[in-house]
Amino acid sequence: MKFNYNDLKIGTAFIFEGAPYEVLEYGFVRMQQRKAVAQVKIKNLITGKIIERSFHQNETFEEAEIVKEPIKFLYSHRGQHWFKDNVNKRFLLSLAVLDQTVQFLKAGAEVTAIKFKNQIIAVKPPIKVDLKVTEAPPGIRGDTAQGGTKTVLLETGAKINVPLFINTGDVIRVNTETGDYAERVEKVVS
Repeated sequence: MKFNYNDLKIGTAFIFEGAPYEVLEYGFVRMQQRKAVAQVKIKNLITGKIIERSFHQNETFEEAEIVKEPIKFLYSHRGQHWFKDNVNKRFLLSLAVLDQTVQFLKAGAEVTAIKFKNQIIAVKPPIKVDLKVTEAPPGIRGDTAQGGTKTVLLETGAKINVPLFINTGDVIRVNTETGDYAERVEKVVS
């Protein structure tokens, strides 16, 4: 399907310079004595690079056929990350496709595979995941020089900053998009 610059709304996926892009921001600008242009901020869905561009009314675009399907994370071993699809076919994904999301995935986690031309170009985990804290330094009362946070190690190997009251064994909720602590889900009883 072809469309013009008026159809580039936020969230629209289209082909630009041979690669799939998604519109992040859209603005319509009309300057004096000139034709109107669409100023957009777009993200390359393969590389993740974000660029700003102006499109004119004579430019047309082809819609990018993006398919989303659920897959399951199995395990990571020696830098290899294994998944399986809904027909139990196992496959390996590179770190380039996974980006930093792999650090918040534990065995059996359901994620969404984003496909373009029948090839997985990205993996989207749930926005928030619950993970167990495996190592946490003691929080010293009054130690708020760094904003009252400390760095802990999670069961997946990820390190994040959390409030001082989080201890080893606690289960916390982590925002996978930002990599930030969200809340404590379960407190370990000593």
